[in-house]
Amino acid sequence: MTKTVLVVDDSHVSRLMIKAIIESKFPEWNIAEASDGDTALRMARENDYDFISLDMNMPGRDGLMIAPDLMTECPNARIALLTGNLQERVKAQALKQGLVFISKPITEQKVLAFYESQT
Repeated sequence: MTKTVLVVDDSHVSRLMIKAIIESKFPEWNIAEASDGDTALRMARENDYDFISLDMNMPGRDGLMIAPDLMTECPNARIALLTGNLQERVKAQALKQGLVFISKPITEQKVLAFYESQT
């Protein structure tokens, strides 16, 4: 079954890595990219995503700030906060919002664990 994914990260390299990992396992999936939260929100208003991965630290609103709006626009999406910010308060806030917390660095195992658990 084809799924839709939105990868949100201000790092072009991180987006490319995440996208390549997903495509290696799920080549039929549609993957979109956004470099900041506001762009992601505009995209979510136009498309219904099955999965969204969010970086924490981005220009404008960070991942935790934009997540509730993305949940409103894509209520059925599974959303992960994929971040190098390992503070307990960040992890606790992510979990409180219903996000999956994934620590950077990005690895194939971490990324695929998020996507495979829902397919």
